[in-house]
Amino acid sequence: MAMEFGKELVRHDTTIPGLELWDIPVHGDSRGWFKENWQQEKMVSAGLPDFHPVQNNISFNEKAGTTRGIHAEPWDKFISLASGSVFGAWVDLRQGETFGTIFTAELDPSTAIYVPRGVGNSYQTLVQHTSYSYLVNEHWSAEAQYTFLNVADTTVAIAWPIPLADAELSAKDLQHPFLDVLTPLPHE
Repeated sequence: MAMEFGKELVRHDTTIPGLELWDIPVHGDSRGWFKENWQQEKMVSAGLPDFHPVQNNISFNEKAGTTRGIHAEPWDKFISLASGSVFGAWVDLRQGETFGTIFTAELDPSTAIYVPRGVGNSYQTLVQHTSYSYLVNEHWSAEAQYTFLNVADTTVAIAWPIPLADAELSAKDLQHPFLDVLTPLPHE
C-alpha cells in the first residue's frame, strides 16, 4: 500500500456506528512528507467529534506481522500512523444490534480512524518499523474497565493478512475470551 499525497480531509462512514475512517492530507516532496495529525478546527468542521484529547500515545513496531488487540478501552481514540502501514480491525463490543460487527481497513500516514469507546481496536503491521499513534480523551489507568476479545476469535473471523501462526503477538492477546462469552458494553 503506497501512501497517497494530496488527499482532502474527508470522513468515510463504516459498518460500525460512530467508527469513522478519515483521509488525511499529506504533503510531500524529495525531503519526505508533512501532515497535520490533529487540527481541531479543521477536523471538527469536517465532522470529527470534538472528543477533547488529553494524551498522545505511540506504539513502535519493529517487525512486519506484529499483531495487537483486540482491546476496547473506556475512552475514544483517534488513530493515525507516523510511519509504515497496518491492517486494522475493529469490532463493535457495545450493546445493540451491531454487537460483533467488524470493520477492517489498511491504514498508512494518509489515513486515520476515529474509534468510539466500546469498539474493540486491533491491528497488524504490514511492514517493518511501523509507528502507530493515537490520541485519547482520558488518561491511561491500570484501574480502568477494559474489555478484551481474543485476536483469533472464530466468530468475528478477522482475515489477518499475515496468518496468526506466523505473526508476532503476545500470549496475553491469545488468552482473551471469545465473543460468545463477552458481556456487551453499554452504548454511550
